[in-house]
Amino acid sequence: MTEGASLDQRVTELAEVASFAPPETFRARARVRDASVFEKADRDRLAFWAEQARDLDWDTPFSTVLNDAEAPFYRWFEDGTLNASYNCLDRHVAAGLGDRVAYHWRGEEGEERTITYAELLDSVQRFANGLRDLGVGKGDVVGIYLPMVPEVVVAMLACARIGAVHNVVFGGFSVEAVRERMAVSRARVLVTADHARRKGRLSAVKSALDPALEQLTDLAHVVVVRAGGDAAEPCPMRDGRDVRYDDVVAAAAATCPAEPMEAEHPLFILYSSGSTGKPKGIVHSTGGYLTGVSYTHRLVFDLDAERDVYWCTADVGWITGHSYAVYGPLANGATSVMFEGAADYPHPGIWWEVVERFGVSILYTAPTAIRACMRWGSEHPARHDLSSLRLLGTVGEPINPKAWLWYHTVIGRERCPIVDTWWQTETGSIMIAPLPGLTETKPGSATHPIPGVTADLVDGSGQSVPEGTGLLVLTEPWPSMLRTLYGEEERYVRSYFSEFGPRRYAVGDSARRDADGYYWVLGRVDDVLNVSGHRLSTGEVESAIVAHEKVAEAAVVSEPDEVTGEAIVAFVTLRGGAEGDPETEAQIREHVSTRIGKLARPSRIVWAEELPKTRSGKIMRRLLRDAVQNRELGDVTTLNDPSVMTALRDRIASGGADED
Repeated sequence: MTEGASLDQRVTELAEVASFAPPETFRARARVRDASVFEKADRDRLAFWAEQARDLDWDTPFSTVLNDAEAPFYRWFEDGTLNASYNCLDRHVAAGLGDRVAYHWRGEEGEERTITYAELLDSVQRFANGLRDLGVGKGDVVGIYLPMVPEVVVAMLACARIGAVHNVVFGGFSVEAVRERMAVSRARVLVTADHARRKGRLSAVKSALDPALEQLTDLAHVVVVRAGGDAAEPCPMRDGRDVRYDDVVAAAAATCPAEPMEAEHPLFILYSSGSTGKPKGIVHSTGGYLTGVSYTHRLVFDLDAERDVYWCTADVGWITGHSYAVYGPLANGATSVMFEGAADYPHPGIWWEVVERFGVSILYTAPTAIRACMRWGSEHPARHDLSSLRLLGTVGEPINPKAWLWYHTVIGRERCPIVDTWWQTETGSIMIAPLPGLTETKPGSATHPIPGVTADLVDGSGQSVPEGTGLLVLTEPWPSMLRTLYGEEERYVRSYFSEFGPRRYAVGDSARRDADGYYWVLGRVDDVLNVSGHRLSTGEVESAIVAHEKVAEAAVVSEPDEVTGEAIVAFVTLRGGAEGDPETEAQIREHVSTRIGKLARPSRIVWAEELPKTRSGKIMRRLLRDAVQNRELGDVTTLNDPSVMTALRDRIASGGADED
């Protein structure tokens, strides 16, 4: 039996284990080993948050912790001033840590760059001066549309240094998405790339953007980073508007002191993905956001900045990348890995090669990526030395128990605690998660709110649900919370604080609280199935399907049914590329019936070689719902592979697999 096969067998054996205590070897050296931190936060929540904020360097110390006079427009540390770029760079260099590695960068074709804190500070100062030379000042919006190259971090911190507000757009979004976000935010400058690399392919970025850029009347300059490598052809440049990043940096002065910013000065705008409806421009402040991400990065990941090598696999274009690939790690003086490529290029074991190469000790990734690695096979991580790993994390969606156990066993070898984190673009930082040296974990549960955060489950009238299923709410403000929606204050109030009042933030997720007080996030409220009057979470049904030994991935949507109101349609990808057959269909339905109940059995199963996903790994259930209900598909340009939907529509048209 191969090592990969034996590990898979161990995953099966652990399926009956209900909970996992922190390994004693981990607990012995953990940052938090007892509940005193919770008691301290509960005694005086505002004093607790003030203490976390004072771990940062302030130009003007704050005296007011929270101003809630105009709730829900909360203001934290409002009479203090600080600079996010200074806190991420200068203070570490001043402390003698200039030679510490800030990033180990690995390019798609295997190139490597090691960037120290001193080197990153030098690049940021030069580009900050370069932005000033282009007319950018405090409060101006700078768009950033770059792949995972070090210049994306330089651009973000250069903006923070001079008080410009950065608006990063995920590199996988369409040209129209970039145009819309730049237009609405009235960006003065856009920092983009000549080309982007993806799985060995080179795609033009700047030239594809050019027609859309002509429509942006507020855009004065486009800064072009050479990211395509030596094989890339030069991109067209418009005189007077377009400038090359290298030229901007070369012409700029070397020194740019960090400008003190009011704590409530906007640090960035980040738009929601826009998978449904109009994108929302989430606005985060400087002092409160930096307090939240630095505190949670230390606490939840048990950070030892002197020894750990930390890798958050998220793209910087998402909030996870902002908070836990840039601002949190850099504020804490950590050494991080930045990886340009895909998880399966040039081979399905590349992530584990990178872990071994750089001695990664903390790995933070998404359940979607974990399930993809499961599908590719345990033999790939088994070929690499993963002994440097000491802590694993998950983010982005609820993780099903099967994937949790695989991660725990195959990657962590049962010695690494898993921190399953729940939070949102709007919350800015982690809200619910285990503390790895203290919390007994249950596969699939994010466990409890972290110290300083208060949450509850409520019913539709706002009454608390001590045990069972309800709507998740955060019951008190927290420093890293969004301040508003850019240009849409009424929408901000309506979206988050109208349902249960100005002090209770309506998360938009349903969740279950068990008898031990553990939170199990089930998914978005709008991702709920209503079968015969019974509400079923899509996440719960998907988790039951994926728990079947033959299943790699699943996505569930509904279609109208004359008898039940809605019927469940499941799109299922089998492990190892296996073909679906009637016997497997019957097994999956029975499996779901056993795990949840007969009501949750899919009425149809559609076999899918691939599910429609964005390049970040998000499954686009909206497109699946449109296809099942024979509606015109919306925008598919953000999909990693738009041809997936063509194949699935053909499969749906052929009838799928109807339940007897």
